[in-house]
Amino acid sequence: MKSFLAVFSIILFVLSCNLKNKKINTSENNLIQIDTIKPEENLNKAITKVFVLGKFEYRVDTTFTKVNSEHSAKTLYLKKEVYSAFLDMLNAAKQDGIVLKILSGTRNYKEQKAIWERKWNMYNNLKPLERAQKILEYSSMPSSSRHHWGTDLDLNSLSNSYFSSGNGKTVYDWLNANANDFGFYQVYTQKDSGRTGYNLEKWHWSYLPLASKYLEFYNDNITYKDINGFIGSELAIDLNIIEDYVNGISNKAKE
Repeated sequence: MKSFLAVFSIILFVLSCNLKNKKINTSENNLIQIDTIKPEENLNKAITKVFVLGKFEYRVDTTFTKVNSEHSAKTLYLKKEVYSAFLDMLNAAKQDGIVLKILSGTRNYKEQKAIWERKWNMYNNLKPLERAQKILEYSSMPSSSRHHWGTDLDLNSLSNSYFSSGNGKTVYDWLNANANDFGFYQVYTQKDSGRTGYNLEKWHWSYLPLASKYLEFYNDNITYKDINGFIGSELAIDLNIIEDYVNGISNKAKE
């Protein structure tokens, strides 16, 4: 009997060790899985449909940062990498006597929808397609704006004429000569080279090291079914929003 109990005790001990090892192994496997799952901040860095469509809250996204009030005309946010590059450009501009001020930065889907529908109501004397075309001279349909990405900013003035003479021309000439060195490109240039989409915007500069990746993802993953939820969204196909507007950028920005 004692011999049986001794053998039984040994068996229980071996089983117990195996179970412990199994738990440890399971725990180790869990740790491996947890380690391979990126923390929230890194997940936010991943490009997703939600992100490129602007359907997220950038104010709580850890990859975005608030722009210092000294550098902006109102409360604005940009991708951290974009703001860092802008500050480098800002400091270089200062050394040459150029003052840069951000007028507009990130806008999410809700903010773009508010702009779109306000202008839609403003042009109520026009037929639906004509309304949309009028708005699209300078404003994007929600879910099709580069401003969703935190990579694009409007500088100094929202008037092309401002940049055509005087101090405005000095600023524009400096940007044309130097902005590319910091990753910023004017995406909406003149249309005489065959560019489609929005009209000339001398104030709109895009940080291409990030924006080009987001545009590539957009083209690979977004369809017209994703552009919805606002007045006039059914016109997106007829207006070739993706082909002519989302991709209607300067040849230099495509290089």
